[in-house]
Amino acid sequence: MKKSMSVLLASAMAAAVLAGCGGGKTEPTTAATTAATTAAETTKAEETTAAEAKSEAASTEAKTEAAKEPETFEPATLRVAYMPNMGSCSLAITAKEKGYFDEMGLTVEMVEFQGGPAEIAAMASGDIDISQIGHGAHALCAEGEAVIFQIDCTSLADAVIGNKDKGVNTIADLKGKKVAATSGTSAEIILNLALKNEGLTADDLEIVEMDANGIVSAMVSGAVDACATWSPGTTTIADALGDKAVWLATNQDYVNEVTFPSSFITTQKYADANHDLLVRFSRALQKASDYRAANIDEVAKFVAKQCEVDEATMLACTGEGQWLTSDFVGKGLADGTIKKYYENQQQVFIDGGRLTEKVDVDKYVLFDVMQEAYDANNK
Repeated sequence: MKKSMSVLLASAMAAAVLAGCGGGKTEPTTAATTAATTAAETTKAEETTAAEAKSEAASTEAKTEAAKEPETFEPATLRVAYMPNMGSCSLAITAKEKGYFDEMGLTVEMVEFQGGPAEIAAMASGDIDISQIGHGAHALCAEGEAVIFQIDCTSLADAVIGNKDKGVNTIADLKGKKVAATSGTSAEIILNLALKNEGLTADDLEIVEMDANGIVSAMVSGAVDACATWSPGTTTIADALGDKAVWLATNQDYVNEVTFPSSFITTQKYADANHDLLVRFSRALQKASDYRAANIDEVAKFVAKQCEVDEATMLACTGEGQWLTSDFVGKGLADGTIKKYYENQQQVFIDGGRLTEKVDVDKYVLFDVMQEAYDANNK
C-alpha cells in the first residue's frame, strides 16, 4: 500500500513537470504567480502607508512639541501711567498680576496719575512710555499729541453729582453754581452733554478746575455745589453726602448717542521706534481682557490693592465699564465696530466744540498693532 502511494505521487509530480515544460494547460501556474504578485504589491503598499503614517505622526508630534515651547523675547521695561479707578487700572493690573506681561518679556512699572492730559504731558517729556486714558483725553490724540494702539473698555464710570443742600436737584439748577471739574476728561464731556440738553453751556456755571482728589474733598466739605468726576470718587462722594447727593447725569444717559472708549496710548515717536514692544504689550492686554471679563470681582481686588483703596469701594465699581474681550477685539476690527467707536467719539468732540474739524482716525489709531496682537495670540 505504501509502495502504491509512492508510485502515484511520483507519477503526479512527473506529470506536473511535463505539463509545465511541454506547453500544456498553465492556469494553475498563472494563478499562483498572480496571487504572489498581488500579495507582494499589497505588502509594499501597506509598508508605504505605514511609512507615510509614521512620517505624518512624527511631523505632528514635532509641531506639537514646537507649540509647547514658550516664546522668547528680548526683555524690556515699560513705564505705564494709569488713574486710580476700575476703568483705567483694571486691565494693566490684571496683565501684571496674572503674569501676561511676564510671558511677553515685559517688566511694567505702573505710575499713578489723576487725569489723561497730565499723562500725555508726562509721555511728551519722556517720563512715561505708555498711558491709559479715558474718553476726554482722546481729543488730544486727534490733535496729534498721542496715538492710540489698544482699546481697553467703554466707560460707564463718569457722573455729574449735585448737593441738594446747595439747591441742586436738576441739571437746570447748575446755572450760576460752583461746579468742580477736570478739563479734558470724560466727566467734563458728560457735563457738557447734560448742559446742552438743558440749553446751557459751561459759561452759565462757575467752573472750578480741580483734579479728582480735590473734587472729592470739595464736594464732601461743601466748598462746591456740584461736580463732574468719575469712580471711585463718585462712590466716595455719594457715601459721604448720603441723601444729599443727587446723580444728575452719567454715561448711561448717553449710551445710545455715543460710545466712550478708554484706550492705551503712546507718542508717535515712541510708536515708530517700538512697534514690536507695543504689539507684545497689546498681546498681554488682550489676554488679560478675557480674564478680567470672567473674574471682575477678583480684578477689583487687584485694583484696590494697587490704588491703596478699600476693596468694598472697588467692588462697588465693577459695573461702571463694558469689559471688552479679545473676541470682541477680533470681531470689532474685522467688521469696523472699533473704528466706528473712535469716529463717533470724535463727533462728540466736534459737536461740543472741543474739535473744529474731522480727522481721519487712521492717523491716530494704530489698528495694525491691535490686529497683529490678536493674530499672534490666535495662531
